[in-house]
Amino acid sequence: MSQAQPSALTPPSPSLGTRATNWGLTLVVVLLLLLAFQPAKISDLGQLIDNWPNTVEYSRGYLKPNFKDLFRVYLPEMWVTIAIAVWGTVLSVFLAIPLALLGSSNIAPQWIVQPVRRFMDLLRAMNEIVLATAFFVAVGPGPLAGVLAMALHNAGVLAKLFSEAVEAIDKAPVEGVRATGGSRLHEIIWGVIPQVAPLWTSFALYRFESNVRSSTVLGLIGAGGIGFVLFENIKSFDYPVTAAIVIVIVVTVMIIDMVSAQIRKRLL
Repeated sequence: MSQAQPSALTPPSPSLGTRATNWGLTLVVVLLLLLAFQPAKISDLGQLIDNWPNTVEYSRGYLKPNFKDLFRVYLPEMWVTIAIAVWGTVLSVFLAIPLALLGSSNIAPQWIVQPVRRFMDLLRAMNEIVLATAFFVAVGPGPLAGVLAMALHNAGVLAKLFSEAVEAIDKAPVEGVRATGGSRLHEIIWGVIPQVAPLWTSFALYRFESNVRSSTVLGLIGAGGIGFVLFENIKSFDYPVTAAIVIVIVVTVMIIDMVSAQIRKRLL
């Protein structure tokens, strides 16, 4: 007696409404690309080929990096850049935690959640460079202005990520704490934080990686660190020194990324 062969599994056909939505979204994306073509100067891509000889000639200046001030200037300034990123990240975490809890719909009432979320949007919308120039007036140019700018901007970014993690928690531990007579604070400490702590730490580490790169850019406008040294050498057309500084930055960022990736892998 022959056994019936199982029929091949086929995905359900999308409904007419789903197909119409997909086509509509595709049309919107294509239209957006067409509208952005000229403002983005995509038509000038041919200049990459036309100016190739000039690019090669310019790049030759970077082929012999000068590391003579590696230990006297480059590494100490790179450490300043890392320090800005460390303190900027730590302060942003302390600011983000209360914002995240107040901005989570399963923790706080809506009349608190919505204003807090708009405040988080405001922090994310303000670029570190704009914030740093504002802090230059208050504390003067230097690393502290970079730290404060980075802390405010990243507080908005991390608060958004933290609140999304809080809204995805399992309710059972929270209800268990509540059943024992625990207060709202006890629910957060024993029911919420243990669930989100690994994810929060992973988010903070990822932002630290990004902040090391961002603090280099802040140095270009006077926040100190390796970015300031890089900008000064670019202005003086000292390409060998510029190449050495770029190599120091790239190697440092690669090491931090690898270490952070291993830590995040263990946490998750």
